[in-house]
Amino acid sequence: MRRRAFIASLAAPLALALHAQSRGPPRVGFLNSASPANYAFNVQAFRDGLREGGYVDGKSATIEYRWAEGDYARLPQLAQDLVRGSVDVIAATGDIGSARAAMAATNSIPIVFTVGSDPVSFGLVRSLSRPGGNATGITLFSSTLSAKRLELLREVVPGATTVALFMNPTNPNVDADVRAASEAAQSLGRQTVVVNAGTPEAFATAFDQALSKRAGAVLLASDPMFLAQRKMLTELAARKSMPVMYWSREFTEAGGLISYGSGITWMYREAGLYCAKILKGAKPGDLPILQPSKFEMYVNLKAAKALGLAIPQATLLRADEVIQ
Repeated sequence: MRRRAFIASLAAPLALALHAQSRGPPRVGFLNSASPANYAFNVQAFRDGLREGGYVDGKSATIEYRWAEGDYARLPQLAQDLVRGSVDVIAATGDIGSARAAMAATNSIPIVFTVGSDPVSFGLVRSLSRPGGNATGITLFSSTLSAKRLELLREVVPGATTVALFMNPTNPNVDADVRAASEAAQSLGRQTVVVNAGTPEAFATAFDQALSKRAGAVLLASDPMFLAQRKMLTELAARKSMPVMYWSREFTEAGGLISYGSGITWMYREAGLYCAKILKGAKPGDLPILQPSKFEMYVNLKAAKALGLAIPQATLLRADEVIQ
């Protein structure tokens, strides 16, 4: 009996190893609300994080991509598709919509989400330090930066007493973003009006509505679809002669006036690292929600000149980068 028990003790790990080999490299589900054509830089950041954690796509791991192409209604079906494919972890990127879709699809497969708002207030996790359950992730806490963005906008466009809040009405964040921005504007003595654009085709109309409501500047909401269409948005803003405060440096690099926020590529890289940790055995409920420790401001002087704006020297000195 002892000999049989000894043989069995050797056979069990061997059986597990053979099972792992027959299954192949771990599979990472990548769910995103945007499109691959315009989000390649974020995908690369995610791969970099995964590789830093010890997993190389196409070699020691396989990434299964599912893109909603800007249609949030597609996310639940795409998430269910990943679950049916028995992925080992799901990176629910592209904000609250992706996170909710993934969490509705499974309570057993680990989930790493990337969101712009407070995941606790949206019911994604129990707390930032101990998420619990099968999900954890990274947040930019973008809504909380509304006051700082509006303060900078007041410095750059002091005459803009009315600010248009440019929103995607299909984004689950919209109510929280409008509330945060409106309260921040009121504290700064500014009024706000909301203009909605749920598709790129609606961008021009939204800018026209902002102008008709006598808005002197625009605060762009944090939304994956807006980031994916950054070139169109910055070109329209220039054409309509509208100063816009953006939330990511990718907008100013595309010709936008000014941006303030944390690096979105940082968030995707950290998501890749978290997925790697989970593949190595970490429990998502034990991994704290990551938050940015640094916020950056970028100013595009070429855009300012085209708008006839003189950026205060004090603002330029505080900028992390001034694009000539």
